[in-house]
Amino acid sequence: MTRQHTAIFGWSLALLVAAVFCALGGWQLQRMHQKEALLAQLPPSRAAAVSLAQAAAAPDALHWVADQLQFLPATVLLDNQLRESRAGIKVYQPARAANGAVVLVDLGWLPMPADRSLPAITPLQGTQAVQGLWAPAPASGIALGPALTATTQPQTWLATRIDLAAIAAQLKLGNSALAPRVLRLDPAMRLGYARDLDLLPNTLPPSRHLGYAVQWFAMALAVLLIALVLQFKRRRKAGVGNGG
Repeated sequence: MTRQHTAIFGWSLALLVAAVFCALGGWQLQRMHQKEALLAQLPPSRAAAVSLAQAAAAPDALHWVADQLQFLPATVLLDNQLRESRAGIKVYQPARAANGAVVLVDLGWLPMPADRSLPAITPLQGTQAVQGLWAPAPASGIALGPALTATTQPQTWLATRIDLAAIAAQLKLGNSALAPRVLRLDPAMRLGYARDLDLLPNTLPPSRHLGYAVQWFAMALAVLLIALVLQFKRRRKAGVGNGG
């Protein structure tokens, strides 16, 4: 390989790596802006509660929902959820509104034993009057591997992330698709398990995303500077060799 080919290969590799780092930095900035926009929304008033159908008509806003929902016989357990520094799972159960729409209801958190044996879950049954916060599903980050794994418990899946399309396929909802957000059950209700209404649970705050974005962009710049220094040294060495 000639020196010219070596230089072309080196610069191509450097530009590729820098582009990947810039893409990762851009993704971090995007996540920062999404979370800032979420936190900037005013908390919805319980006195202005809407039905699930009304919330779904304006899916990007936070809503306080009060509705009658029919719980379906299925459970999704979201793994790797921390509460008070303890590892555990979040329990989700799909429920259907009167208009046929299906929403994942966040029933709360349960601790995961050291041997990672799943706790026995008794799904809610029938139609229940519920209220809670219409909010985004937990952020999944970079998706790696399958979102859902079947467990030994009937109609129960262990999830690495909330992938609404994958969950809808497992539930065989037919023409009914899962709502684009989840319903986080009111902590004051006696249904379910320990929970709160933190908008960014088990996830990074916007400031951390900005910090990571700066790091990725700095690494991209460092790669280009290293490539430039190596190119300068190669030219200098070639010049000395030709002069000799």
